[in-house]
Formats: sequence, structure tokens, C-alpha cells
Amino acid sequence: MRRRSGDVRRKVEQLALGLMAASGVVVLLADLFGWLDALAPGGALPKVTLLILSTVTVFLLLELDRLKRLDEVHDDVKALDTSVRTKIDDLNANVEAHLSKLDVDAIAQRLKRQHYGGVVAVHSRFPEDVFTGFLGNAADELVILQTWIPNLHHLKAAMHKALTDQQVHVRILLLHPSSPVAGLRDEALRAVRDPALAVNVRASVEYCLAGLAQLNAEIPAGSRARLQVRLYNSLPSIAVFKADQHFLVSSFLHGQLAIDSTQIEIDGADTVMGEEVQQELRTLWSIGKDVDLLDWRTSVASISL
Repeated sequence: MRRRSGDVRRKVEQLALGLMAASGVVVLLADLFGWLDALAPGGALPKVTLLILSTVTVFLLLELDRLKRLDEVHDDVKALDTSVRTKIDDLNANVEAHLSKLDVDAIAQRLKRQHYGGVVAVHSRFPEDVFTGFLGNAADELVILQTWIPNLHHLKAAMHKALTDQQVHVRILLLHPSSPVAGLRDEALRAVRDPALAVNVRASVEYCLAGLAQLNAEIPAGSRARLQVRLYNSLPSIAVFKADQHFLVSSFLHGQLAIDSTQIEIDGADTVMGEEVQQELRTLWSIGKDVDLLDWRTSVASISL
């Protein structure tokens, strides 16, 4: 029905336009041959002009409804454009909100832990600058498991600061100097070396204990309780330097000190590797015996093997 009405409307408009065009041609010819003056002397041209204007007015009146619809279509398109823009803005805001919740670094760290068991780097030897950096940022504890600490003199300043300023608990596990394992380690270190370069494990442990006693004497009395040293009489499986959640782990190889061996850097005590190292530390700490650093020689002599 609407389509038929539209067709009729278009035909009427075409007819009106045709009449307007024909009227223009007729008026031009009539004026050329002087017929207008003969038909309506003095007033033909205004009347024809009025007729044409009336026709145009009728045509415009017929088009008002269509022009109104065009305005409505324009308003609908404008409203649709505003609605689409609003929805796009809402969608962008929603996407940004979800992306902001994603901690990309944390996700990458978690995947790394799952895939590598917590191992984040491998060093050719003990990286003192890396570990002193870890120790400088530590807030909980420092744990060292060694037969003795060959590089203690390099770490003493950082350990002093950790004990006094950072209030970090320091736990040291060393091999008992009279343990049969000390002799075995002597042999392991001597096996591929010139005898003149041989390391005396017992003397090295005692030298380390003397250095720790000196550190204990240098720190304030209120900080001394945070420094604990225990001696173990067991075959160590690994050497460990731990500062909070950071580990440097190496092995006791023949002919080579542990600090000169490959160091595995582990990040996270809750990782697979971190948990294994933690368990080893707990085991040796439980079987170790406390050393009184105020008189370490007497204290060591009183520990029965």
C-alpha cells in the first residue's frame, strides 16, 4: 500500500514538473509572438508568473513530508552514531580495565618458575656483586651452607650492615673441623692439584670461625642474637648462599672450591628447586650444633662427633 502511494506521489510530482517546464516554454513563445498582450493586455506576464510560483509552491508542499522524513532519518543516523560511539568507548574502557588487571611481569615470572623450577640464571663462578646486591635488599634472613666460606672477607661488610641496619637473621652452617668429612674433602681438593697448592680444610674452617667471631665482636650486642653459627658432621651435598628468596647453589667438585664452580641462581623458596634446597638446609640445620662465637675454640672442642 505504501509502495503504491509512493508511486502515485512520484507520478504527480513528475506531472507537475512537466507542466512547469511546458508552461515556461509556452510563455516564452507567447511573449515572442505577442500573444500575451493580445490575450491579456498589460497583465499577462504577472499572471503567468503567479501561476508558475503557485505551481512551485504546490510542489514544495508536496515535498514537505519527504523533507521531514529526511530530517528524521538524519536524526536517527546521528543518534545511531552517538550510540555506536558510546558502546565503542564502553568496550575500550572494559578492555583496558581487564588488561590493567593483568600483571604481565608476574605471569611471565610464574611461567618461568613452572617451566624452569625456579632457576633464573647460571653463573660460571660465585657472583659476589650479585649476591651482595641480594643481601643489601634482604629483609628476612641470610643462610650460608658451606664446608667453610673462602670469600668471607668479601662479604663481611654486607653481613655487618644486614645484621645491624637491616636486622636480618644470619644463619651459617659449616663443617666441623674435626669431622672425618674434612679429610675426605682434603683428598678431593688435592686429587688434581700440586701438593703445594693443597687446601687444609680443618685450618680453613677454623680461620672462617675466627672471622665470624670477629664479626660478632664488631656488631652491637643487641644484634648478636641474630648471628647463629652451627657445625655439622655430615657429607654436604650442595653449597648454598641464600638471601630471602634468592639462592646461589653449587656443588663440591673434585679439585675445585665450591665458589669457583658453576652457580645456579634460583628465585623463589616455593619453587621446585627452591623447596629442595630449603629441605637440605633444614636437614643440616637440625643436625648441626651451635657454636658460641664469644669463645669459639672452647665451644667447638665441646661438640662431640
